[in-house]
Amino acid sequence: MKKLAIVLTAGAALAAAPPAFAQDGAQDGSTFTGPRVEALIGYDINKAGSTIDNDANPNDDESAEGLLYGIGAGYDLALGNAVVGVEGEFSDSTAKTKFENGDFEGFGLGRVGAGRDLYVGARAGFLVSPRTLIYAKGGYTNARYNVLARDGTTRLRESFDADGWRLGAGAEMALGQRTYAKLEYRYSNYSHGEVDFEDPDIPDSRRFDIDTDRHQIVAGVGVRF
Repeated sequence: MKKLAIVLTAGAALAAAPPAFAQDGAQDGSTFTGPRVEALIGYDINKAGSTIDNDANPNDDESAEGLLYGIGAGYDLALGNAVVGVEGEFSDSTAKTKFENGDFEGFGLGRVGAGRDLYVGARAGFLVSPRTLIYAKGGYTNARYNVLARDGTTRLRESFDADGWRLGAGAEMALGQRTYAKLEYRYSNYSHGEVDFEDPDIPDSRRFDIDTDRHQIVAGVGVRF
């Protein structure tokens, strides 16, 4: 929870930045138009989906939590007070399952650590002030999870890729004519996976069904061109 508090505090500080930072140009819809790049940091929670969670043991939180970090890019177009755009993202995470107080905390996939996450999607929003955008987003996400196993003498590490969809909502504030900060929440669900073997001579496995939920609170800072 300390990591969550850090992310929320950072996001609140960015949102509370004084208007003086935004006085280097006219703040209208054009401020949210054009290509952009951004740095991201946040709190990442991976959990068992509703079809595979362990309701019989209320003490098993079946989650893997950690720090998310990454980069994103996109292009937005202002249409009056509305803004529409496309975006992509590459991120990684420190989230992994663990033993705590003698109890293994998994989330339906075994002992794993979250890896890279690729996202592509679109967003749409509207201006609530000349320098503040509220938006919703959605798209496709492909996450990698690293499977860890040990039989006492041999350590096995393989990865599998999970396909899913993502929905989210957030707020973006112009700090200057070309700089901005944002804070958003997003939910992802992964329903299909395939083993990605490290040996290039071994083809990926057939796709199999999974049910994994992901909740993220993310803060970002970026620049437009």
